[in-house]
Amino acid sequence: MDRSKFYATLRARSSGAFGTSLTQGQVDGTERILDEAQRRGTPLRHLAYILSTAYHETAHTMQPVREMGGEKYLRSKRYYPWVGEGLVQVTWEENHRKFGATAPGQMMTWPIALRAIFDGMTKGMFTGKKLDDYIHGDKVDYVGARRIVNGTDRAADLAGYAKTFETALRAAGYIGQAPKTLTIPEPKPARPASAEKPITAPAEPAKGLAYFLQLIGKAIAALFSKKGH
Repeated sequence: MDRSKFYATLRARSSGAFGTSLTQGQVDGTERILDEAQRRGTPLRHLAYILSTAYHETAHTMQPVREMGGEKYLRSKRYYPWVGEGLVQVTWEENHRKFGATAPGQMMTWPIALRAIFDGMTKGMFTGKKLDDYIHGDKVDYVGARRIVNGTDRAADLAGYAKTFETALRAAGYIGQAPKTLTIPEPKPARPASAEKPITAPAEPAKGLAYFLQLIGKAIAALFSKKGH
């Protein structure tokens, strides 16, 4: 995909997403999501809604974030210290551990944050609803897709963001196809030097001195034989 066209489309005044500029943090986070999508072969509209969700859940930063509120407020939560973290605000210890986090704070790391948003949304690991339930083939329900993460909260807003990201992905020529693994053939073993020599007829055996003396003797005998006649 042409990522320069992708970002140019997002920066357009009419996009309604990032405005006319993106911070380095927004670009870095978006790049990680795009890389993961291309690695997995994520369909275009699925990716559009994943980007939309990350945009909303991270307060537009595109970076893993911790649930807002002071420590006193967060301690009042029944799920503390496993508070909302990541590209999607994952709460409760059980849910953190689904994606490989073994301690609070690990959902803020990129490998786990990416796994959570992609696996959570494609496999239905948040609410039991998954992307294929709302976006499949010609069926596109960006509003209903909010149920994958959080019921109907701000569903219309996220649908609008998804349309913006879809437009940018199409402008960039995104193809939801994982790159094929190239198979490099094993090199053929080198032929031995002797095998490279051309095949020739065997040489005649060398003729020694005795052979030539024999010829001379026959010639002399023939000469005297003629004189006798």
